[in-house]
Amino acid sequence: MKKPLVLSTVIALTLAGLVVVAQAQKEKHVVYVDSAKGTYKAMPGGGASMHVLRGDPDKGAHATFTKFDPGYDAGMHTHTADVSLVVIKGAYLYKDDAGEKRVGPGEYISIPGGHKHWSGGDKTEGALFYQEGPAKFDLIPAK
Repeated sequence: MKKPLVLSTVIALTLAGLVVVAQAQKEKHVVYVDSAKGTYKAMPGGGASMHVLRGDPDKGAHATFTKFDPGYDAGMHTHTADVSLVVIKGAYLYKDDAGEKRVGPGEYISIPGGHKHWSGGDKTEGALFYQEGPAKFDLIPAK
């Protein structure tokens, strides 16, 4: 009778330990990243790059520092999910059927998923911006 009790106790303590480890991994911590010192990965097609701050833009919710080279032209396109951004340096150029916007430092724009638009970087400075989305980031060329 003592063996099952000991085994049950060991299993219970092991499970409790796993719960504590899982909770510790979920603990929040301070994250600091200087956008000028980020490690930027080139995006397909060239002219743009991202430094991932949290999440995974290839799989789901994410936040990134994103750079557009000077004169970068993303063409007319849509995204499956919403995209929000705040410009840090340069200018994010935006155009849709309603007109054009030059989004400069300290300015914010939110683009709904499925909304057809054109975007690019300032011809001289390009653009550096904080970007986030609730799902995978994609760029679907418009027809």
